[in-house]
This record gives sequence, C-alpha cells and structure tokens, in this order.
Amino acid sequence: MPATHAVTNQVPPLLDHDVAEDAALLEGLRREGAGWAEESVHEVGRLAGTARAQEWARLANENEPVLRTHDRFGNRIDEVEYHPAYHELMTVAVGYGMHGAPWRDARAGAHVARAAKFYAWGQVEAGHGCPISMTYAVVPALRHAPALAERFEPLLAAPVYDPGSRVPDSKRGLTAGMSMTEKQGGSDVRANTTRAVPQSDGSYSLTGHKWFTSAPMGDLFLVLAQAPGGLTCFLLPRVLPDGTRNRMHLQRLKDKLGNRSNASSEVEYDEALAWPVGEEGRGVRTIIQMVNTTRLDCVIAGAAGMRAALVQAVHHAVHRTAFGDHLIDTPLMGNVLADLAVESEAATTLAMRLAGATDRAVAGDEREAAFRRLGLAVGKYWVCKRTSAHAAEALECLGGNGYVEESGMPRLYREAPLISIWEGSGNVAALDVLRAMGSVGTEAFFDEVSEATGADRRLDDAVARLRKDLSGLSDPAAAQAEARRLVERLALVLQGSLLVRHGDQAVADAFCASRLDGDWGVAFGTLPSGVDAAAIIRRTGVA
Repeated sequence: MPATHAVTNQVPPLLDHDVAEDAALLEGLRREGAGWAEESVHEVGRLAGTARAQEWARLANENEPVLRTHDRFGNRIDEVEYHPAYHELMTVAVGYGMHGAPWRDARAGAHVARAAKFYAWGQVEAGHGCPISMTYAVVPALRHAPALAERFEPLLAAPVYDPGSRVPDSKRGLTAGMSMTEKQGGSDVRANTTRAVPQSDGSYSLTGHKWFTSAPMGDLFLVLAQAPGGLTCFLLPRVLPDGTRNRMHLQRLKDKLGNRSNASSEVEYDEALAWPVGEEGRGVRTIIQMVNTTRLDCVIAGAAGMRAALVQAVHHAVHRTAFGDHLIDTPLMGNVLADLAVESEAATTLAMRLAGATDRAVAGDEREAAFRRLGLAVGKYWVCKRTSAHAAEALECLGGNGYVEESGMPRLYREAPLISIWEGSGNVAALDVLRAMGSVGTEAFFDEVSEATGADRRLDDAVARLRKDLSGLSDPAAAQAEARRLVERLALVLQGSLLVRHGDQAVADAFCASRLDGDWGVAFGTLPSGVDAAAIIRRTGVA
C-alpha cells in the first residue's frame, strides 16, 4: 500500500463504554430517591455503549418504516413494516421498564429510575423513544376511565414487547399512541372536526382525519373528537375485540427531517370504534395529562441528545491532533467543550429534578405537583430550544468528520428540532408557562429556587430581578409579547439554583458567570476567563 494511504490521526470509534457513567445523571438519580436502581441504569448504559446497539440504531434509521395499506388481494391491512433492528431497540426499552412500568411500581423513585434509563438508552437512538414515551404517558389520562384502566394498564406496564396486530387483551404487552392534531388546526385542537357519534353499547363511532398520529402500530390510541357534548377524549383500539381491524386507515407516512426510524402517519377514521375516556366536552383536560407527561420526556430527550453530542465531541478532541497539539489541550477548544458541558449538565440536572417532582406528585404532594406543572413547561421550552444549537456546535467540534453520516452526528442534529416541536412548539410552551403561573405555581417555583439563597450572589441578583419584573407584569398582551424572554429567565434561574445546590462547583460557577451574570458571548465557547474549563471537561468522564 502506498504511504499516501496510511491512515493516521483519525479518532477511534467510541465503543464499549458505559453511557450511564455520567456524574450529573447518577447524582440526580440518588438525590431524587432512585439510588436503588443504579445497577439497572448501568446495565442499560453498558448496553447502550456497545457496537451492537449502535448498529441497531444505524440499521433502524437507514431502513425506514414502510407502509402497507393493502394485501395482495386488495384487502386493507394498514400495516407498517419496521426493520428488525427497530424491534431490538423496542425490546430493550420495554424490557427495562422505560414504557408504562413506573405506574405499577410502588417504590419511591420509580419515575426517576425510568427517566434515567430513558436518558441513557435514548443516546443510542431517539426515534423508537416516541412509542415508548406515548405508552408511558397514556396511563394518567386513561385513569379517567377506571374500567379501561383496569383492563389495559397492566398490559401497558408489562415488561414484554409484543408487536403484531392482535386483540389487545390477548397480547402479553401493549404499546400506545396519540392522535390529536388535524390539518386545519395543528396545536389548536379545539378546531378539530373529527366527529364522535354515541352508540347504544356505550362506545362511539369516530369519523374524520388526523394530521399526525404518533406510533401508528400501537395497540391503543388516545384520540380527540367532537362528541355531542363537545371535544372529548377517546381510547381507540387498532384491533377490535372480535379480531377484526378497526376502521383506522393509514393514508401515508410523514417524510420527516429526522426521527426516521419512527413512523408518523396521517390517519382517516371511517366509523372507527372508540371508548370514551372522561366526560364529554372535557377532552383537552383529559388528554393534557398525557401531553404533560410526554413533555417530561421531551426534556429528558433533549438532555440525552446534549450528553450524546458532548461525549462524541470530547472523545474526538482527546484523540485528534492539530498544529502539534491534541485538540483537548488547546484553550479555545477547551472553552467550547466546557461550555457545551455546562449546558449539558444544566439540562440533565433539570430533567432529573422534574422526574423527581413527578414521583412526588404521583404520591400526592400538591406543592411538587404545582412546581412540576410550571417546571415542565419551562423546561420543555428551554432545554428543547437549546438542544439544536448544542448539536450544531458539537458536530462542528469534529469538523468535516462530524458532517458525514458515519459519525452519527448528523442524526443527532436532525433529531434535535423535533422535541422543540413535539407536544407544543416554542410559542405553545411559552404560553403554557403563562397559564401555569398562577399563585400556587409561581410560589412553588420561587420556593424551589430560593433554597439556594445566599450561595451565589449572581444567582441571588438574577432571582431578585426576576421577582421584580414578574410583579410588574399585569398587561396580558405585554406578557405574551415578552413570554419567550420571561421563560428563558425562569429556566436559567431554575437551572442555576439546581447547579449551585447540587452540581459541581466549577460547573455552577461557569453557569452563573455566563448565563446569569451576562459574562458570555452569543455562540458556545465564549465562557469568561477564570472558569475552570479543564475541571468541567474532566467531569464528563471522557477526557
């Protein structure tokens, strides 16, 4: 082989490492009451770091789902075919309880343990996380129909992935999806036109369309439709109790920017059978419990995406040399990597805190429920917004090597915008923050951030400014125009408080100096002088 073909100064693949060996994740796991799950989280993390799991991710994305509307005889079958690698990813996720399992687990910290596993496994591949998240989130809404919950909840929590079109009650485990939006309304679900006609047996007949149906091969779906009493939530089975297919017809699969392994579909209902969940006319109030739960997963997925991108960037910088130095040893690259690490830790710490609030809210803690309501909307907006910018900067750390598909970075980049759109885009999330800022929610929020009072002047000053500005915000139109700025400040103050109380000192100092005290540029890599970039990077566990 000629000397010109010798390969030097290329970075070895990042394989056979424990994805869960993540200080911010493990500290949050213990702090939020799920230390008992640490070994199981590490099992997931070690599997996530294998070449086998990464190959599943590649194959599931390069061999996209295929819609089969009819069989060869002309009968409607409405089936989506997935590559076997997709089913492998699903099997692991369900087997480790990342779906509905926490709702049937009486241990304190069950939702935190599930969040940590979802975070670790989500760094392998994000697309299959959609049906996993839907199955997790359907349970609290389904409980508005106790008979249906008693019938299906054990199967939604069962640790068995059992794909295939069969009667739900006959399967060993179930997955769920959701159908809310329509062509003419999008997030404005009150503009929905799908009709629900009551039947003599207590069921309803649904006719209409849905613009985005998540996970169309699920066994059960929560659907919004206009009943005689107004917009109502329904549970729609894909296969009817008699074994025939429900009249839920898949029109096409969406050709999406990212999330390619997951099938998102347009659906027509032609007198499809469904059962009511909750009262007529209260569909939004019912299904919003599913939406809020999936918003937790949006925050977790954003944090997971940041962590995956950060680890790849640091790994590259450790092994790659340029102009006589390893990239990791150059001050400028050190600033970029440290800044990315600060953003990642802030997101992970917030995600684990919100998972802890979920556990305590489920147990009946009203103050935690109020904090969770506001914190989820704030976190959904901010973490999901930051994920795209973070992915772009991390990709750039690899230079041209990060721009090619083999690196995995383009897939992370394409996935990043989804979570900011899913379950309400930025404006929807910001307006939801305004709605959640009732007296109880705001009080619970400031109770939380005030636990760090006196620990850092910069944080104290940011909290004081925020209180002052909120006290003068009385005009609804002005509040809406300023909503994004307000939510950004709420998020930064909350993340700052969590890092000051629970995080690494170097990380907390860099966060407060840059995000709260304003000593920061516009792009990543503009941390002020004096921060301990080396200590921050070492904390990633990669350098």
